[in-house]
Amino acid sequence: MTQPNRPAAGRRDIERFLRVDHAGERAAQQIYRGQLAILRNHSSGPQIQHMMEQEVEHLEAFEALLNERRVRPSVLDPVWGAAGFALGAVTAVMGPKAAMACTIAVEEVIGEHYADQAERLGEDEAELRGTISKFRDDELEHRDIAIEYRGREAMFYAALKSVIQQGCRTAIRIAERV
Repeated sequence: MTQPNRPAAGRRDIERFLRVDHAGERAAQQIYRGQLAILRNHSSGPQIQHMMEQEVEHLEAFEALLNERRVRPSVLDPVWGAAGFALGAVTAVMGPKAAMACTIAVEEVIGEHYADQAERLGEDEAELRGTISKFRDDELEHRDIAIEYRGREAMFYAALKSVIQQGCRTAIRIAERV
């Protein structure tokens, strides 16, 4: 299942996976809360609500896994929540297409991130791999919803996407360690 030159994830890797995934799901559900604060009555509101509810389920699953495996969450957990809400609210203020552009950007990075993790998990972690793979599929569904809602038509889409994706990748590196 893993690439030939890449070892399967060990205990420390799995701790990092759980820590960063928990932090990411904290930020994700807050992004959607921020978007809903502005767009609740927009035609995209029910879809944003649906995506947020899935992110809350993901967050609860990772909270349970952190407790079960005795892994500490990111010490920056409150920061991830605040940053997520701010990102969601700011892009929603820019308009519904910008909010959806944010979703496309974030969910593409998270989809890749989860795919990489799932690939690294060995057979002894089949259940965790299944959970991460299911969540990856949910994230890619969110991306597809955002595409349907014309997120790629947002003003300055390429720049917005690039900045958000770079921010996500940086947050991932930080949350894995801190």
